[in-house]
Amino acid sequence: MATVTKKELIYRIADRLGHKKVIAKKVVQHFISEMLKELERGNRIEFRDFGVFEIKDRAPRVARNPRTGATIHVTAKRVVHFKPGRIMKEAIATGVFPPAGVAAGDDADD
Repeated sequence: MATVTKKELIYRIADRLGHKKVIAKKVVQHFISEMLKELERGNRIEFRDFGVFEIKDRAPRVARNPRTGATIHVTAKRVVHFKPGRIMKEAIATGVFPPAGVAAGDDADD
């Protein structure tokens, strides 16, 4: 399984839409920045049929080091949680992914 970087995605988006890479990079970076701002404000980010991003609080807990068996106290923390939506669940389960621009919820109104 290969890793796809943000740079690779930017190149693909630029090629597919016929725009310069610098424009695609700005759009992707602004998109990521806006997502982070909304999560920082405590808001959920919902992409219909794709999934939901939200911040969840994890309580402090006691864990064990599997090698030594030593007890470790893990402090409380906030984490980003992603819950996949209907289209993503179906695509993963069946291995059939919708082509770009065909998935439900691709319109800008959501």
